[in-house]
Amino acid sequence: MTSFAFETLQLLRRETPDFISPDLWPPNSPDLNPVDYEIWVVMQRRVYKTKIHTIDELKQQLIEVWCGLEQSTVDMAIEQWHGRRRACERAKGGHFEHSL
Repeated sequence: MTSFAFETLQLLRRETPDFISPDLWPPNSPDLNPVDYEIWVVMQRRVYKTKIHTIDELKQQLIEVWCGLEQSTVDMAIEQWHGRRRACERAKGGHFEHSL
């Protein structure tokens, strides 16, 4: 771990009462990543409202949609994360999508 990462963890432990230590972080799972299971769905729906002809158009549309995301969309994704985290804990890190 780099010195910067260590200092960041120390700060989070000190300043964030609900901080979850990295040794308790779940495995890298799209089922626990709000961008993968919620925000990307919203973005995809908005990006493809208009026909995309080139990679540059796609990049521009992605940037515009990302910048235009409402805070409520992010809040909703985070709120869903809590339920997904609990389901992952109940499944002891195993498959849990069916129990949501």
